[in-house]
Amino acid sequence: MYLGIDTGGTFTDFILFDEATRGIRIHKVLSTPDAPERAIMQGIRDLGVDTHGLTLVHGSTVATNAVLEGKGVRTAYITNTGLADVLTIGRQARKELYNLQPKKTPPLIPAELCLEVNARLDAHGHALRLAGDDELTRMCRQIEALAPRAVAINLLFSFLDDSEEKRIEAALPGGVFISRSSDVLPEYKEYERGITTTLNAYIGPLMQGYLQKLEQQAEGCRLAVMQSSGGTASAHNAGRYPVQLLLSGPAGGLRGAQFIAAKAGFERLLTFDMGGTSTDVSIIDRDIGFTTEAHIGDYPVAVPMVDMHTIGAGGGSIARVDAGGLLLVGPESAGADPGPACYGNGGVDAAVTDANVVLGRLLPRSFLGGHMTLDSSKSEQAVGRVADALGMNIFEAASGIIAVVNDHMVRALRVMSVQRGEDPRDYTLVSFGGAGGLHVCALADALGMQRALVPVNAGVLSALGMLAAEPSRERSRTLRRLLADCDRTELEHALRELEQQARDELREIAGDGNMNASYSVDLRYRGQSYTLNLDWNSSAMLEQEFHRLHESRYGHYMEIPVELVNLRVRVLGQKPPFELPVWVPESTKAGIGEARVYGFVQPVPVYARNSLAVGQIVDAPALVTEPTATTWIDSGWRARVDAWGNLLLQKL
Repeated sequence: MYLGIDTGGTFTDFILFDEATRGIRIHKVLSTPDAPERAIMQGIRDLGVDTHGLTLVHGSTVATNAVLEGKGVRTAYITNTGLADVLTIGRQARKELYNLQPKKTPPLIPAELCLEVNARLDAHGHALRLAGDDELTRMCRQIEALAPRAVAINLLFSFLDDSEEKRIEAALPGGVFISRSSDVLPEYKEYERGITTTLNAYIGPLMQGYLQKLEQQAEGCRLAVMQSSGGTASAHNAGRYPVQLLLSGPAGGLRGAQFIAAKAGFERLLTFDMGGTSTDVSIIDRDIGFTTEAHIGDYPVAVPMVDMHTIGAGGGSIARVDAGGLLLVGPESAGADPGPACYGNGGVDAAVTDANVVLGRLLPRSFLGGHMTLDSSKSEQAVGRVADALGMNIFEAASGIIAVVNDHMVRALRVMSVQRGEDPRDYTLVSFGGAGGLHVCALADALGMQRALVPVNAGVLSALGMLAAEPSRERSRTLRRLLADCDRTELEHALRELEQQARDELREIAGDGNMNASYSVDLRYRGQSYTLNLDWNSSAMLEQEFHRLHESRYGHYMEIPVELVNLRVRVLGQKPPFELPVWVPESTKAGIGEARVYGFVQPVPVYARNSLAVGQIVDAPALVTEPTATTWIDSGWRARVDAWGNLLLQKL
């Protein structure tokens, strides 16, 4: 059996796939942020699964939360003499350009934990000075006195020659987690490389301890972890390179959206994953996009990640009225505890979920398949306080909350489409997450889109994506030179070396099965700071392809020599056996009643999604309920059920 688990800020989602019967089961429990494994084990018990022989694929928020909340371990930073302030100075970019008194944020690593070693390579990798044995002994004594749990090593130009970093690693006392920049990210840009390496060390012991604890409690399971790049890694590699897990859950969502949309015949997608705490939006043009310029909080993380934009807008986003009488929604969230007011756990602030309850779009007795009943009276009280502050009735206030959060999500979707020169009307909007289906029609209308897709099991799609993802490993290396001066044989040899390294690391989870490697390169015009990534080919056409891509992306190309910056390799293992079962309704009675929805004189029909037949048409207005989500089919839309149980929405 295969169990996909996505730990979110509000809920932990489960999807169980039985390879023998090709059947799936889904489940949700409230997350336990203080100890995520507690919710996981609760869900496993609820499902009645024996962990012995179980393959468990997990998307974890442990690494992400530790970075965002500043709760990593005590970490020391070792670099060259004169460069101890690099992580603090950064790029000298200010968040607020015209604020003359910006609020100071504490550095990732305090000055007393930043150590220098007198060693230096030049820009060609030649040794100008090597650290002496006495110097290494002195450094080790400093480390022993400081007693960190982790150490990050980041020497200038170590991506050209890693021998000095390895000497330092070998000299350090045992019992500490060590992260080398020449291993974690052997690329140029010492600030980005230093931050990425330091974050890897900062959260390494936490992630290792968490995964070990989970393996012990889920005794006998085979544990794999979703990476930010959309592939899975072994628990050992995940603990060694936790910086590659910072978008673990969202990456699972994109893999799930791509997998399900392909079944429905769609390849060009705008996706939004609306959970309880945040919304992740992305664009898929046949393949998932990747970036090496992502940020987690204030920190640049230069390892490959799925390309997405995240905002603080979710079902738990709190609505409030500021001193000027303006309605604001988010980014603060009610989370899982206490949660929105309707959860009845002590929450008093009005959340987006409460607004949907007040408007009649979220049915209290159908929430989580009836396993959790919402308290509509508490939603009315919470939204009522917002209404009083705005001087309007409760329904107008709830509609305003929905309008504001929808506007946040529309702007995020425009960032990933319009601002990149893509017309949203050429794409299909795919909504998932527990709250996504309630907003999909409004967002599509705002973007002028004609098609939308609410996948089967949309409320647990990130967990489903983890079951559909193959093992993967990415490796990169900076090799800067003019493209015209490159020796193609030398480049292909370097790419094969990276491939072999990735294959060796992937073998731990993928075994000796078939692996497929793909090569790509980062190119730029000489003098530029940023690069474009292209698939590698050894022909002379690579430079022309770069010109065409640059013109497509930025509207022009230049008669300037093209420079090669980085080599990249991605190795994929075999696809897992997960397959989506053909849709079979559980009964022939799809309609389960009616609901009063604000804005409609007549009651709105309510359908149970698991009872809708293949090919069935659902006209608006209508509510479609399922154990993990609710879909609101707004006026002007029509839904059709496809062969896999997806809701295909079409604008009339």
